[in-house]
Amino acid sequence: MMVHPADSTLPGALADATERALAEAEIRLPRDVLAALERAAAVERDEIARSELATILENIALAEERQVPICQDTGVPVVYLTLPPDIPFTPSIVEGVREGVRRATARIPLRPNVVDPITRRNTGDNTGVGMPAVHVTPGDRLTVTVLPKGAGSENASRIGMLLPSQAAGIPRFVAETMLIAGGRPCPPVILGVGIGGTFDTVAALAKEALLLPVDTMDDYEQEICDAVNALGIGPMGLGGDTTALSVKVKRADCHTASLPVAVNVQCWACRRATVEVER
Repeated sequence: MMVHPADSTLPGALADATERALAEAEIRLPRDVLAALERAAAVERDEIARSELATILENIALAEERQVPICQDTGVPVVYLTLPPDIPFTPSIVEGVREGVRRATARIPLRPNVVDPITRRNTGDNTGVGMPAVHVTPGDRLTVTVLPKGAGSENASRIGMLLPSQAAGIPRFVAETMLIAGGRPCPPVILGVGIGGTFDTVAALAKEALLLPVDTMDDYEQEICDAVNALGIGPMGLGGDTTALSVKVKRADCHTASLPVAVNVQCWACRRATVEVER
């Protein structure tokens, strides 16, 4: 999708793009995720699991038909911006994104999920201190990508500071994370795995991995996915062949004495969308 700023200011164009991206992400599941669910349904051997997958697919179709969010937990807004070299990252850029979130909350509508961590006071518009989470990378085009993240899957996520000697045990760490989670994150899941970097960057890598297409996996990702599916947790935790639709891994170099690993769990509703702002 593309948004044309026309006579509007850049923050206004970013607000429009953010609102449109959130509407697209909340209402329509990406084609690669939908195809993964359809493949899982086609090969599932367990009768109850087939029924659960059929219900999920019906839910997706009804959401698009009725133009309503796919899930009642519309998540918290996680936003990724690519900025060309001639556009500085300023407070007005962030404010444009925040305004887009406020509009989307009112118009889609989105459930107001953002609260103060201690008092639990609800902001009412999904903005607040540190919200939306905005990540910026350089790029040739000005784009807005949204990844609404629900709490059920986010709460099942995990980070570990492993020893370098434990590298061969990373698939076990990921599978153990899902074993602990069980049916709580609404499987079949997509797992974003970050490996390397530092304590803070490995979590970012894991979440960024959820932006990658899920229709292909390399051998390492497939090994981890197979280990997770061997758990037999299945759709909605009721048993079955498919616990994970896909595993995506992002890596960064790390300290010689460290091996950070993070698993960002995502439910079957891996919602994401990108809007380009034409200048």
